[in-house]
Amino acid sequence: MNIQFLGAARTVTGACFYLQASELKMLVDCGMFQGEDAYAVNKENFAFNPKDIDYLFLTHAHIDHSGLIPRLVKEGFRGKIIATPATADLAELMLYDSAHIQETDSVMHTKKALRAGKEPVTPLYTIDDVRAALSFFSRTPYGKIEHIGKGIKCRFIDAGHILGSGSLEMWFQDGPGEKKIIFSGDIGKKGNPIINDPSTATESDYVVMESTYGNRLHKPMSETINELAEAIKVTFKRGGNVIIPAFSIGRTQDLLYDLNRLVREGRLYNINVYIDSPLAEKATKTYLAHPECFDEEAKRLISGNVIGDAVKVKFTHSVEESMALNKIKSNAVIIAGSGMCDGGRVRHHLKYNLWRPECSIIFAGFQARGTLGRRIVDGAKMVHIFGEEIAVKAKVHTLGGFSAHADQKELLEWLSAFKGSPRVFVVHGEEETALTFSGLIKEKYGFVTHVPAKGETFEL
Repeated sequence: MNIQFLGAARTVTGACFYLQASELKMLVDCGMFQGEDAYAVNKENFAFNPKDIDYLFLTHAHIDHSGLIPRLVKEGFRGKIIATPATADLAELMLYDSAHIQETDSVMHTKKALRAGKEPVTPLYTIDDVRAALSFFSRTPYGKIEHIGKGIKCRFIDAGHILGSGSLEMWFQDGPGEKKIIFSGDIGKKGNPIINDPSTATESDYVVMESTYGNRLHKPMSETINELAEAIKVTFKRGGNVIIPAFSIGRTQDLLYDLNRLVREGRLYNINVYIDSPLAEKATKTYLAHPECFDEEAKRLISGNVIGDAVKVKFTHSVEESMALNKIKSNAVIIAGSGMCDGGRVRHHLKYNLWRPECSIIFAGFQARGTLGRRIVDGAKMVHIFGEEIAVKAKVHTLGGFSAHADQKELLEWLSAFKGSPRVFVVHGEEETALTFSGLIKEKYGFVTHVPAKGETFEL
């Protein structure tokens, strides 16, 4: 087997790994790059011919893992996309939303380009391309071994990251014998709300290992919940709003779950929560449709068609409803996408609240380098939003405990389950983080490790 690292190599986004084995050509993930120059990078030619790909394995629905699938199909892919049922359902929502953003943004950017005498801006793909892509999805539950031919078989185990997320185990022929490679996907943090903790494998010859938080530890969840409650209470006392940029899939549902728990426990009162994301509402309904992915606590506490009823939750639908939130000056918790503030409605809420010292911005997820969210977290005093300079006067909180990713300790624990000495490829982390984590793996377990560069190929 040959493996080529085409994305999430010394960077966090754009996960894509190209495999060739037993006359089959396969991909694990086909994600979109995010951050500076993302549009140009996402428009680059694929390093393979999409028509030649027989299988695409999708570890989970987040756009940095799934976002270029419609473009892949648009350019000729006619193979099979294998994912868990929940991942397939969430990917449908994510990709339609992504296409809508592509089409809307291309219209806006084309107007600016034409006025400047430049060429029109075309979307990476359209809603029609998404519709075509969905016809190639094949659903497989956790634990089921799929024989795809040519001596290759695979299965997903629960990665505990978001609903339906999986680590992919793949067995392939190596001469007269058989070898195994496992793709960690994004490993979840233990104790995440709603879904189960990550499952572990015990045997593999090769591991493709994520390292998003490979250089740091999360705060304990209890401290994170306390900080969330305190930030909301203090902000309301100051007469401001709380803005939470959140990924529509995963983080929004976790936040709703925990806010309901805080109100039930009497630690917060009379909380009005506005979810300004049509995608988040659809994703919440998809979560509720997959109780087979819930942990035991969630099975006890979630019933009917809501994640919780202790908090007053208002989902906005129209643009007009979204704009009306900008008139609210205090006592509102507004959760809106995108999680890294590079798109979506959250930019409008930042424009109206970021400059107000009485307000708070709560970041509950990873902020990739080059994104607006990262600039705010890193302490920028001024940022550009919709071409306007906005002062950063609001209190900025970073709640690492809410991350859906395992931290350094948990990533190492996940690796510790392997018997023998698998060869480890460290991916899905910023370069210095991946290199640091690679060194830790060598030091702690003695495994041979590699930190692949984009485009680098290895023979297994």
